[in-house]
Amino acid sequence: MRRNLKITTEAISEAALLARRQMSDSMGAVVYFLGVVRGTEQGAAIQAIDYESFQAMAEHQFNLLFAEMEKRWPVESVRLVHRVGVVQVNEPSLWVEVVAPHRQEAFAACQWLIDEMKRVVPIWKKPVGGKIQHPTSDIQRSTKCHAPIRWSKRARRRI
Repeated sequence: MRRNLKITTEAISEAALLARRQMSDSMGAVVYFLGVVRGTEQGAAIQAIDYESFQAMAEHQFNLLFAEMEKRWPVESVRLVHRVGVVQVNEPSLWVEVVAPHRQEAFAACQWLIDEMKRVVPIWKKPVGGKIQHPTSDIQRSTKCHAPIRWSKRARRRI
């Protein structure tokens, strides 16, 4: 399975990503997902989301997920781009593409990857411009996961 992972501060260009798609003649399905920053977070209006990651661990976790995906579905390729840094409302923060022989496999693999990514990959988001002053994450902490980062309320810095 071909894998392409990019964690970047650069804007996500759907057109450029679609133009670089590669697939064999035996593939019959391409599913892609674009995640866009909403204008609200936990019910409060925001202007942006500031994403932060533990880069080395995020890459490691993504590669573990890609390996598990390859075991579960006959996926030919997966490409994933995740933004870090400040991403404005209505801008893409996540792009995922899965190429597989059939739509059922492609849809299932793509949804599973996004769900698992939110659960285990150390990427945190901090709303910007709203009343929410703490980072949020879907990561469920366990004894195998590193300790969560604590934030001061006055400044966006680690304690």
